[in-house]
Amino acid sequence: MAEGIMRHKAENAGLNWFIDSAGTGGWHSGEPPDHRAVKKMQHYNLNIANLRARQIKLTDLKAFDLIYVMDMHNYNELKRLAMNNPTLLNKVKLILNEVKPGKNLPVPDPYYGGDDGFETVYQLLQEACNVIVQKYGE
Repeated sequence: MAEGIMRHKAENAGLNWFIDSAGTGGWHSGEPPDHRAVKKMQHYNLNIANLRARQIKLTDLKAFDLIYVMDMHNYNELKRLAMNNPTLLNKVKLILNEVKPGKNLPVPDPYYGGDDGFETVYQLLQEACNVIVQKYGE
């Protein structure tokens, strides 16, 4: 959902950003997004049905300027992947810290809940992506 929202906002702002998403685990590699996420995004006229899951790699940490994670578990996984390299770790940020700096709030995982969880996640990511575009979109 974050990739779809961020891609949409960057395009609307005329920003030529390369935006991608990946998970810390590879168990869903090659699969499309959860059908409930696709449905929620369609409700907001955003299409993520063509995205496919992939696992993040060390090359991603080297290639991207910023990498946003959803929670501290993901942050710690990237810290391990980066082998505590401060240059790489400085690129990794918790996405909700853009809205509430220093709070280290997680984006809740809506997978095991109902449709309301996907709405909550959409709203949180929408707000964070607005801040990111304002902050870095110059």
